[in-house]
Amino acid sequence: MITVHHLEHSRSQRVLWLLEELGLPYEIKHYARDPKTMLAPPELAQVHPLGKSPVITEGDTTVAESGAIVEYLVDAHGGGRLKPAPGTAEHRRYVYWLHFAEGSAMPPLLMKLVFDKVRSAKVPFFIKPIVKGVADQVTKGFIAPNLKRQFVFMEAELAQRPWFAGDQFSAADIQMSFPLEAGQARGGLDAQYPRLTNWLQRIHARPAYQRALERGGPYKILD
Repeated sequence: MITVHHLEHSRSQRVLWLLEELGLPYEIKHYARDPKTMLAPPELAQVHPLGKSPVITEGDTTVAESGAIVEYLVDAHGGGRLKPAPGTAEHRRYVYWLHFAEGSAMPPLLMKLVFDKVRSAKVPFFIKPIVKGVADQVTKGFIAPNLKRQFVFMEAELAQRPWFAGDQFSAADIQMSFPLEAGQARGGLDAQYPRLTNWLQRIHARPAYQRALERGGPYKILD
């Protein structure tokens, strides 16, 4: 039996969605975030040394990292589903977007989250203008341009095909869901990107996505 060690409001929601798309039986072990720090509880470190989510276990096998979990489940249990045929252009795009999601899309979104918190942090009044100024400069000079460049790139890709890998929905779309949901929640992804907005609407309407929400419990992008 596959067990998903599911941290609330986290990337592990994608894993539940993938399992629902594949129609695989699984069980969930729920973990709540620390209400003050919003970090994962120490119990997760008993599953994997880094103490982060997502993590799955199946028998003696433990797999961490979203992309690695997606590849493991699709390769071990997919039976050819949700993955384009090897050697095709679709498969090359599939691999690209699997890695792009965390390797390129998430870092500036994470930086935006961090610097937004820096900007609103409680500091002595005489330091606050300096802190805010630094945060504003980093956001304006680095974070915002990088996010815009990525959204423009992704919008252009979806102008050529309905899904990230090609004409068919794949696990690459599942992997891409979290950064695009984060982009929408944290600003930057708006009406000027109609194809990305439409893509989000389409994935949210999928029955498997809805079933995963029902099983996983409350899910929102933290800000």
